[in-house]
Amino acid sequence: MTERVILKPADETGVLESVQWALATKNPLEIIGHGSKRGIGHVVAAGHVLDLSALSGVTLYEPEELVLSAKAGTPLAEIETLLAQHGQCLQFEPMDYGPLLSGEAGRGTIGGVLAANLSGPRRLKSGAARDHILGVRVVSGRGELFKSGGRVVKNVTGYDLSKGMANSWGTLGVLTEVTFKVLPRPETEVTLALRGLTDEQAARAMALAMGSREEVSSAAHLPPTVAWRFLEGKLGGDPATLLRLEGFAPSVKHRSQRLHDLFGNAVTIDQLDETQSAMIWREVRDVMPYVKPGDQRAIWRVSVAPMLGWQLVDAFRRHAGVDAYYDWQGGLVWLRMEADPEAEILRKLIAALGGGHATLVRAPEAVRAQLDIFQPQPAALAALSRRLKQQFDPENILNPGRMYRTGA
Repeated sequence: MTERVILKPADETGVLESVQWALATKNPLEIIGHGSKRGIGHVVAAGHVLDLSALSGVTLYEPEELVLSAKAGTPLAEIETLLAQHGQCLQFEPMDYGPLLSGEAGRGTIGGVLAANLSGPRRLKSGAARDHILGVRVVSGRGELFKSGGRVVKNVTGYDLSKGMANSWGTLGVLTEVTFKVLPRPETEVTLALRGLTDEQAARAMALAMGSREEVSSAAHLPPTVAWRFLEGKLGGDPATLLRLEGFAPSVKHRSQRLHDLFGNAVTIDQLDETQSAMIWREVRDVMPYVKPGDQRAIWRVSVAPMLGWQLVDAFRRHAGVDAYYDWQGGLVWLRMEADPEAEILRKLIAALGGGHATLVRAPEAVRAQLDIFQPQPAALAALSRRLKQQFDPENILNPGRMYRTGA
């Protein structure tokens, strides 16, 4: 039996040499940063590990140019602290999977942010990681170092390889450095909580608010089964439909009043101050209602059209025990199963509603081994994925088997 090797290069040259060794000796590698998302996907079919945690540090930060470059293993928490000191942020507010997967908070890396294409509650307004990436440096599975993009938003002709690394989960190349666009942090924020709405009523209220002129940056709905788990129980047990307003204080105050007028006396509205607002959106982002030590009940991350999320949950509950709440105006549904994942039923329901994506983000290893973790791709897209894999990692040495059981 071959002894397990953990390669921990200190720099980009070391990463390149590690991949070239793996290629020459036909030893597949599991690619990790700090391992905060290691529980997502299948167990990697590799006997050796390429640990990027030593590739850490900001290599360029020009606040006036709204540009930041960092080595791939740099903890996201360090970058967010640096940006906050200059009144800036990653506008797409990437989520932290650590606590949900029984790990520590703040362990995710900036390379992992792009590899998993992370985003948060501002997704509808600000996009995800792929919409803010400017450039990358990558070692491919061919043992070649290449770079794409740079410090400007517009890319030259050809493939946008920076965006191509998004959601690849380390199966196409090993990121060594990333460059992101950063933006000013909102001066203040408040959140309006519309109380007592059903899931269907909440979907309509969120659509009305997001379609208004009041520049609502995030909308989520917390049914009564989860509402009491937010803000240390301060919301109580009534449903809460959340609308976030951000920007300059006078503007936020004005837009808040306009939303009160929009809904009139039809619904009770609580207003969360800046501290409460920031806290509740972090909890929404990081799926904190379903974080419990030792709890391994399956959790699905489902994306559908915003007005269809509640319909999906309603239909799914006729087949299985499900708890749920909604982000992205109802289009991102977090589902916690009481028993089996029921993957086949869920994906059939999604297809019947016109399509979407379902990713199993938490389940025991034995359960994950039997299911498609990521949404199965249509034939044409699957063929394209295979061509990309062949181009970047023809020997399948980078994270083999993590995304698909067939080993792509």
